[in-house]
Amino acid sequence: MNKFAKVFGLAIAALLLGATSVMAQDAATPLISFSASFGAGLVTIGAAYGIGKLASSALESMARQPEVAGSIQTAMIIAAALIEGFTFFALFICFSAV
Repeated sequence: MNKFAKVFGLAIAALLLGATSVMAQDAATPLISFSASFGAGLVTIGAAYGIGKLASSALESMARQPEVAGSIQTAMIIAAALIEGFTFFALFICFSAV
């Protein structure tokens, strides 16, 4: 198992263990709503992972074929802009549902 999977697994375990105290409250007290924050966190992590993977693959392909580096860089910038656009849309949806 790689380092990312271990850290992700520990983060999920900490989230689940922390949620038990929230769910143990009386019915008179409202539950803590963290759906927008949790959704924004997932969106940010996903976008960062996607752009990192995109840049890594683009740099590797530019190193293998330097003669097409210009077209690869252009495609990388367009793909990164599309990922960021979807990220901003998802963040808007997360916070408009509050």
